[in-house]
Amino acid sequence: MLLFPRRRVANEIIEGLDGQVPNLINFSSLLNCDKMLLGECAASIAKTFLESDAAVIDIKQPEPVATGIRVLVRGKHDYFIHNSVTSASIDLDELPPTECEVIQGSLPPCLDGTYIRNGPNPQYLPCGPYHLFDGDGMLHSIKISQGRAIFCSRYVNTNKYIAERDAGSSLVPNFFSGFNGLTASAARGALFAVRILAGQYNLANGIGLANTSLAFFGDRLYALCESDLPYAVRLTSNGDIETIGRHDFDGKLFMSMTAHPKTHPDTKETFAFRYGLVPPFLTYFRFDSDGSKQPDVPIFSITRPSLLHDFAITNKYAIFGDIQIGMNPTEMIFGGGSPFGYDPNKVPRLGVIPRYAKDESEMRWFDVPGFNILHAINAWDEDDGNTIVMVAPNVLSVEHALERLDLVHNLVEKVRINLKTGIVTRNPLSARNLDFGVINQGYVGKKNKYVYAAVGDPLPKISGVVKLDVSKGERQECIVATRLYGGACYGGEPIFVPKQPDNPEAEEDDGYVVSYVHDEKSGESRFLVLDAKSAHLEIVATVKLPRRVPYGFHGLFVRKNELDKL
Repeated sequence: MLLFPRRRVANEIIEGLDGQVPNLINFSSLLNCDKMLLGECAASIAKTFLESDAAVIDIKQPEPVATGIRVLVRGKHDYFIHNSVTSASIDLDELPPTECEVIQGSLPPCLDGTYIRNGPNPQYLPCGPYHLFDGDGMLHSIKISQGRAIFCSRYVNTNKYIAERDAGSSLVPNFFSGFNGLTASAARGALFAVRILAGQYNLANGIGLANTSLAFFGDRLYALCESDLPYAVRLTSNGDIETIGRHDFDGKLFMSMTAHPKTHPDTKETFAFRYGLVPPFLTYFRFDSDGSKQPDVPIFSITRPSLLHDFAITNKYAIFGDIQIGMNPTEMIFGGGSPFGYDPNKVPRLGVIPRYAKDESEMRWFDVPGFNILHAINAWDEDDGNTIVMVAPNVLSVEHALERLDLVHNLVEKVRINLKTGIVTRNPLSARNLDFGVINQGYVGKKNKYVYAAVGDPLPKISGVVKLDVSKGERQECIVATRLYGGACYGGEPIFVPKQPDNPEAEEDDGYVVSYVHDEKSGESRFLVLDAKSAHLEIVATVKLPRRVPYGFHGLFVRKNELDKL
């Protein structure tokens, strides 16, 4: 998850206005406006703003590669907008359950369930700049049974999605895109406030997008985004996707939750956290195996808001990364930039807390200079619990991660934390640019051998998948198998699906790797099934999908016996 500031775009807008702030809004008239007329006021403000120079950033750019785009938001520094990643990531309508053709090989009988992936797809393109992370959550599923495949795409019916659908236009200001300068910030902020006062939007129901990932725990399936509560969803017997609704766990979950909870395979407990702008900046909590939420554990030893996108657990501990990317809401509101910023003076650190801690009294922090993690792959205990081993991609050149993702290199590292001596050691596992690493979920929190990761070519494009053997010694290239998609084909996060998930004697890599792949030349999308155990991740089956699948984020495979519980 990487962010791009809009500072230079904002400067161009201000220069275009000759340094003058136009009289977009008469705030005194708003104060005297009858509540019944607030809706009309909102419409008037919107019209005035959209007709002003502040709403338009018109800079020549080449046409995007992918097809199916109605309109592209224009802006010189918006990396995602002006390449095929964004073009192939947005602007798709929903698709009801549709049967697919298996064009290569055959679908294994043990793949009995549904692969479902989350990602952004804005219902309405915004008036200002658009960032990939600002898109409404859309779920893309492929139901597999007896060698047949049924594909479906549905929006998560969040509060934001429903309100904007009913209004027929975008209502909520973009978060990751920034507000695009002080003028635009004032206009969009005031407009949103008027809409709230007019009853067009209820903040109590959240503004989240549910566009990042999915999780299955407590016999429920959730669409997740760290800016809001989870949304429960359901997969029907005919392959359709339904939104059940925003879920607060009987009033025990407040504000938001990470998009990367961890479920321990033995206890079936799920561990999670939230982070925010006010103390405590980090709050840790867990759910019992039945999905009952347990009390919060506030972490006050993080003294300023930081971007905590992911974490790891072991049998004994939870591990958090406090990195050099922090939250900077004042820059977004008053400077029109990103809500996050890079701090070169901050030393990254790792925090370790007992997994069942009731408070942070036993939490320990370890400085790890130069180690910035956004995703954690796995962690486990060694030496009778005196050493923690974690595998995670380290974001090199993190200063560029705010603006030039193509300059960022993710180096997968194995990190050892000696809890007795306080010494932290690190060694890289591969020289390649890798992210979206996954494992056999039966090994979460336990020592594992294999990792499957996406190949950046460069990021955000993903040109293939590799298999790493993390048990190899230091200073060795740990990639043991590679599958590149070739040509103009790009995929996303790989997912490992074990052949025999309930067999404790099954080998760790005995299963399949699945992913959606999009061909930017032909415009076709396919679902690939790879043999995870083979020397070259051989293709077992290819399914031609009925239409393009946008690039997205995280997903999972839900087996039929789990689907039956929904």
